[in-house]
Amino acid sequence: MSRVGKYPVTVPSGVTVSIADQILTAKGKLGQTTLPLTDDVEVKIDGGKVWVAPKNETKKSRMMWGTTRANINNMVKGVAEGFKVNLEINGVGYRAAVQGKNLQLQLGYSHDVVYPIPADIQIACEKPTAITITGANRQRVGQVAAEIRAYRGPEPYKGKGIKYDNETILRKEGKKK
Repeated sequence: MSRVGKYPVTVPSGVTVSIADQILTAKGKLGQTTLPLTDDVEVKIDGGKVWVAPKNETKKSRMMWGTTRANINNMVKGVAEGFKVNLEINGVGYRAAVQGKNLQLQLGYSHDVVYPIPADIQIACEKPTAITITGANRQRVGQVAAEIRAYRGPEPYKGKGIKYDNETILRKEGKKK
């Protein structure tokens, strides 16, 4: 039995959830997201809560039970509050700036790295060494953060590069004489 799937998803005020043609739609103040539902689970809306149940006892339907419930929870939370990931840049001369619809990164290469900002994501740079990524879709926010971090991941000797703000870098000892 799924430990995640058996609990309902509570829908906060200001968010509407509807099901039409095996597609679940959540609308809120931060936008609208959709989720195609599989044939393995049954989703019903009852009294401000979304219930997910497996249609049969196959292994796939039990797997999709918890996954579908988690995806619905992320959709509802995303359109109500949104998701945010903070990145930090460490290194001499390393900095970032938002210019129009692009994120301009100076990461010690001979050229600037230009990252086009997707339409459903907002990126802000309060300081030249801090990047904040926000959006309604949890997967997209995490994917954009991972793509930006991949341009210059943190290295283990001096810690230079782009890292998540809650990430700790395991430092290595340098050469000994």
